Amino acid sequence: QVQLVESGGGLVQAGGSLRLSCAASGSTDSINAMRWYRQPPGKQRELVASIFTGGATIYANSVKGRFTISRGNAKDTVYLQMNSLKPEDTAVYYCNAQTLRFETSWGQGTQVTVSS
Repeated sequence: QVQLVESGGGLVQAGGSLRLSCAASGSTDSINAMRWYRQPPGKQRELVASIFTGGATIYANSVKGRFTISRGNAKDTVYLQMNSLKPEDTAVYYCNAQTLRFETSWGQGTQVTVSS
C-alpha cells in the first residue's frame, strides 16, 4: 500500500503562485504514475496533471503553460508548481498514486483558494 500526504495549499491572489507537495510512503517502488486532481466547490473531481515513471507528463488544457508537475530526487515526492493562478483554480487538490498492479491511493487533499 501507498500512503500520500499533501501540503502547500493556501490563499493567494489572482496571478500569484503556489507549490503543492505530495509525499509518498509505503510501497513506493511499485508506483508507476502519480497525478494531481482537483475538486472545485460544487463540481466533480477532475484530473489536472500526471507524471509517469519515465518522466513523461500530461496536463489538462485548463492548466497547460501555467502548472508544472515534477518529482523530487528521491522520486517519492511529487510537486505541482502553479503559476498565474486564477479564481477558477480554487479547489481542493488531491494527490493520487497508481501502482504497477493498478492499485490507487489518495491523499487527504489540500485547499487552494485564489482571490480575485
